[in-house]
Amino acid sequence: MNTRSRTRGIFQSSNPYLTEENFKKSGSEIEYADEDRMTVTGAVNKTFLLGSILLAAAAVSFTFTSPILTWGGAIGGLIVVFLTARKVEKAATYAPLYSILEGFFIGGITAMYAAAFNGIVLQAVTLTFAVFFAMLAIYKSGLIKVTKSFRSGIMMATFGIFILYMVSMVLGFFGIQMPFLHQATPLTLIISLGILAIAALNLLLDFDQFEKGEEYGAPIHMEWFAAMGLLITLVWIYVEILRILAIFTSRD
Repeated sequence: MNTRSRTRGIFQSSNPYLTEENFKKSGSEIEYADEDRMTVTGAVNKTFLLGSILLAAAAVSFTFTSPILTWGGAIGGLIVVFLTARKVEKAATYAPLYSILEGFFIGGITAMYAAAFNGIVLQAVTLTFAVFFAMLAIYKSGLIKVTKSFRSGIMMATFGIFILYMVSMVLGFFGIQMPFLHQATPLTLIISLGILAIAALNLLLDFDQFEKGEEYGAPIHMEWFAAMGLLITLVWIYVEILRILAIFTSRD
């Protein structure tokens, strides 16, 4: 069996997040030269690159707002996430494509919220960075340990939220809204903050992937995968904060 086939067998997963065991297996079962192994620095650099691509695409979509760009980017980005989870060795190709598509979505959504709510975008961006650095500090301090059970719990909660949003989107096509997601009520606030908390805790999994990838000597394409995973989480946090601010700003 060649290296490409073995890599596919190890990393193929139906879940966008890899477990720690996958990183460990990739480093122990396949021999890579040092320059072909994942490093934290490499993953960080690729995160900045993907972020820059996303911002450039977002600027285009924000300037030339179009439902096709916005929702085409959202659907296309979701498809690319699943493709990457299935073909992790192609992450170097899929990750930039995801950044472009998700950038179109973010730019369009941001333009919509900016037009409807004055100052909300700056607040959302500020809060997103605040959440990121707060979770990074928590991770570095060891206050919350990313154990196998912790990772499994967060992944299950994330999948549950994904299903909830998919159901809400489908119902929306028929003019039906879930009150606890869209109305400015105390229950909506509690649920929304809970969802935001799960999104923030996903950052701990992303940070852990960066370190575990280097520790276990994962192949270099995992830098792209880890960087893409972090970007996915940051986009989720940003959109969730925008949604929460919009709901409760419109109540005033």
